[in-house]
Amino acid sequence: MNDSVFPSLPWEGFTLDWYFADNKERRGLFHDGAIQESIITSLMIALFVAILSVTLAITNALLFERYDFRGKQFLYSLMLLPLVIPGVILGISILSFSSGIANTIEDSYGLDLEFLRPGLPLIVLGQFVFISTMATLVISARLRKLDTAMEEAALNLGASRFEVFTTITLPWLKPAVIGSAVVAFLMSFENFNTTLILAGSDSPLTITLFDRMREGSTPVLNAVSTLLMAGSGALALVSIFIQRK
Repeated sequence: MNDSVFPSLPWEGFTLDWYFADNKERRGLFHDGAIQESIITSLMIALFVAILSVTLAITNALLFERYDFRGKQFLYSLMLLPLVIPGVILGISILSFSSGIANTIEDSYGLDLEFLRPGLPLIVLGQFVFISTMATLVISARLRKLDTAMEEAALNLGASRFEVFTTITLPWLKPAVIGSAVVAFLMSFENFNTTLILAGSDSPLTITLFDRMREGSTPVLNAVSTLLMAGSGALALVSIFIQRK
């Protein structure tokens, strides 16, 4: 990092103070409690979003690729709709809808449903709405390449549908599941537009960095960005390695 209190040129030398320093003039990333808490918050949100998105994506892929039913094309188009809606509009819509429900229930029954107010549950829901669609497309593309004769042969040999799914379908989907989980995790971790509308008192990393930028940029933000790029790259490499293997 540049040995300067301002993240700009000229270059004044290399330093790790913006990671490890703890004094009045410089407080490094590993001594900045607010940023560390926001990183943990973002990791928790991304983990929940990835798990929920992949779970729903597997279900959606099986539904759209293995079954024919009335209204299938309409439901498929409805599933793709969040991809074309701007993140800010999506966040405002979710906030308005959830707040309306919460206010109605509170006025009618006196119950305060906190999870419908701005906060972590609503952030997870808002990100899950469009990230699950991306995961569905990835897993569906992989499932489409599976020869259904393998599943039919297993059924004819006496295997149950659950056994066919766990021994044939799921292993075949494993590369797509891992890839979509990584994509969902990274998309959730770096999401800003939707998260900004739905955030409460517990701010994820993107919102914390945005607030710091409004107060005045410091090299600590550059240090965070460097770690994020390194972490994202490492996660992507691990995903590629697992899928090739």
